[in-house]
Amino acid sequence: MKKHVNWRQLSVAVLASLAMTTPVYAAEVTHSQEVELGNHKTVPKEGQGIGTIEVVPESQAVTQPAGTEASAGAAAAEEEQPKYREVRRNGVTYIEKVGKKKLEQEREKAQADEEQLEARMTQQKEIQEAQSKQLPGRSILQQSVLSDYDISSQEDQYAKIAKDSAPFIGKTVTKVTLEGAAHEDTGKLADVLKMPAGTKFTKEGLQDDIRALYETGWFYDIKPVFRQVPEGVQITYQLEENPVLTDLDIEGNTVISTGDIKKELDLPLGKVLNSRDVNIGARKVESLYNQQGYILAKVADVRMQPDGRLIVQVAEGVIEDFRVKGNTKTKDYVVIREMRMKKGEPFNAKKARRAMQKIYNLGFFEDVNIRLNPGQMPNTVSVEVSVVETSTGTFGIGAGYSDADGFLGMVSIGDKNFMGTGDSVSARWEFGGDSETKANFEVSYVKPWIDDKETTAGFTFYNMTNEYVDYNRDGDEIARYYKKRTGEELFFSRVTDNEFITNSITLKNRDDKYKKPVSGYGTQWFEAGENGYDNIHEYPDDYNWDKNERMKKNFGTTRSITFARTLDTRDNIYDPREGKRTAYSVEVASFGGDFNFQKYMADYRYYYRMGKDNVWALNLGAGYANGDMPLSQRFSVGGSDVLRGYKDDQFKGNSMVKGSLEFRYPIIKKVQGVFFTDAGYAWSKEYGESNFDLGKIKNSVGIGLRINSPLGPIKLDYGYRLESSDRGGRFHFSFGGQF
Repeated sequence: MKKHVNWRQLSVAVLASLAMTTPVYAAEVTHSQEVELGNHKTVPKEGQGIGTIEVVPESQAVTQPAGTEASAGAAAAEEEQPKYREVRRNGVTYIEKVGKKKLEQEREKAQADEEQLEARMTQQKEIQEAQSKQLPGRSILQQSVLSDYDISSQEDQYAKIAKDSAPFIGKTVTKVTLEGAAHEDTGKLADVLKMPAGTKFTKEGLQDDIRALYETGWFYDIKPVFRQVPEGVQITYQLEENPVLTDLDIEGNTVISTGDIKKELDLPLGKVLNSRDVNIGARKVESLYNQQGYILAKVADVRMQPDGRLIVQVAEGVIEDFRVKGNTKTKDYVVIREMRMKKGEPFNAKKARRAMQKIYNLGFFEDVNIRLNPGQMPNTVSVEVSVVETSTGTFGIGAGYSDADGFLGMVSIGDKNFMGTGDSVSARWEFGGDSETKANFEVSYVKPWIDDKETTAGFTFYNMTNEYVDYNRDGDEIARYYKKRTGEELFFSRVTDNEFITNSITLKNRDDKYKKPVSGYGTQWFEAGENGYDNIHEYPDDYNWDKNERMKKNFGTTRSITFARTLDTRDNIYDPREGKRTAYSVEVASFGGDFNFQKYMADYRYYYRMGKDNVWALNLGAGYANGDMPLSQRFSVGGSDVLRGYKDDQFKGNSMVKGSLEFRYPIIKKVQGVFFTDAGYAWSKEYGESNFDLGKIKNSVGIGLRINSPLGPIKLDYGYRLESSDRGGRFHFSFGGQF
């Protein structure tokens, strides 16, 4: 069959052949917009942006002009040749040479776009079908919660009643009859009517009477019939009674049991159903959901079947997806995994508030908000978590010089949100100084989620030599020395079924070695010979061991396992205003180490908000240990953390109690004032003290400041000792958060 020539295409083909000998930048085209590309053609849409190409399906491709048929071999050879097409950039049309590879890529992209579009259209169709789907039977919910379908049907019925009643407006109502009320006294029903016999017939009166009859709850349909008589008009209300309730089905509930919902509905079987009672029960069901935090849950529909079976459909407000907004460094999953809910579960406001606390407590964000957007499917929501990121990385560098140690340097680096994964990494290196302190380092790594059960793992390696000071009970210095601390710790923790409770285990291998005294500080307890230290402390005679025995008792290897359980309901772990934290731990040491002991600890913290920003904070703690513990493992009291006003770790022992009460109030932005009182003591058997001898407890009071600086939280306190024989004050300066 002879093919007809497409003159428009032919002109483009001629132009393309001329372009082979003409620079592409000089070829401006103003007519054709279609060029054959193998088995497809490109048709730039009007007004589309640069490089936008629409691929027309093969079935719609324009045929070749007559005389262009070729053998299969010629077609294959032509396929290998470069193709030419029009493109328009900046208002100018050019001829562009296109290779086979690029054409193939464009075809694949166009096919993927077409499949994606088809998937979206299919999804929209499913959404529309779901939204228009109706349960069988007649809805008996109040109109305020009826579906669009039921409201439309009801409006059509009202329109027909209005049309039929129009000729009787203004006439006198001579008689009102109620038909179909088999179970209810018609006299009582007549009492609810506001347009009885003898009154004028009005449109409003008719509407009020129909509404009043519906509100009795006994009827699912009411049809007024009008009859004109010489004196006026007679009205007959044809009443369709609700059927006897034979069964009750609950659909859509997942978090509240069917039995609990039926209990709230309180609809007796075997009796005529009252729709007013149904609506009251539906509100009770919604209230039950709301009390448990499911604020989006509702009774979506209640349908009465002809056989008396009632279907109650519950829509719990299911989460369709999660979206994170505002994060540039933090990965989405780091935020989403802290949510207390999952996709497909009903939204819970209580869990959402807890999730906001958990996300904020990560320390990665200055602000956290949750927004609910309508989902694509009916009765679903899209949860949008909006965050404002803060700096999580730290870097420090320092240097100094002393006659004793020479040049000293320090470099520290860390990030509690390493590469946006939520992992915490820190490293510290100290160099220079003397032979004892020239290679100090400490490295730690914590991964908060190693599985989907919120199991945390972490480790710490350290090799540090630092200066230490020991005191006697009067606060007199008895030793100042260098101690080398080396070892490693490995810990695991996991959140229990109760999200506020965490169990943990810590494995510790630590070696403490006495290196040498710090020069220039007089007599040193660890250096004195036998009985050579009696003038600087008050140990009982039973503990007058020699130097080597003192060394052996206080320095060596500790290998232990610690089991801990923590309950934490604080609203903010960095600056708590409400909630409490209770922690218990047991440490068992032996396992081939130099020390054998069991150490028990309990710590309780409680926070009470008074007014908007004022907070009362209480911290109580106690500890007890069996066996022989080295200095590094003993309980200690005194200093900036426990018992302010006394020297750091002034009291050490194998039993301890402590208590602090603080009143915290804001001064200016990022600055908080504190009034406090502390009490505590650590009893040591080396001083012949009885465990928990309350007569030895020390007390102090004081004031302080809390400053949220760019370098981290800063604590500045002044504590005043209340003991009559040792009254006086002491300043304490430290970095870190408060209890």
